[in-house]
Amino acid sequence: MNYIEWEDFEKLELRVGKILKVYDFPKAKKPAYILEVDFGSKIGIKKSSAQITDLYSKDDLTGKLVIGVTNFPAKQIGPVKSECLITGFYRDDGVVLAVPDKEIAPGSKLG
Repeated sequence: MNYIEWEDFEKLELRVGKILKVYDFPKAKKPAYILEVDFGSKIGIKKSSAQITDLYSKDDLTGKLVIGVTNFPAKQIGPVKSECLITGFYRDDGVVLAVPDKEIAPGSKLG
């Protein structure tokens, strides 16, 4: 394991977002969705490509609260500019999303 300094962790903007819309992403190399995620009035709505099709349907995701990194630079993934990273945990059958366990306002910062 590589250890980091506390200051490194403080640089990350981990925020709660609410998934507003989910689209199929047929041009992705690996099965993925395109998500539109609301991170509150300060951050706004950001798009993300997410390889979470194994465990989640589009209906499962709409309205779901997630945790995303909002201060990475945008990354071009095929025709889509991914503006945030939605967090999750890998397991053998797919990615399990990292989510808040209670209701919390979009844009709330992990800290």
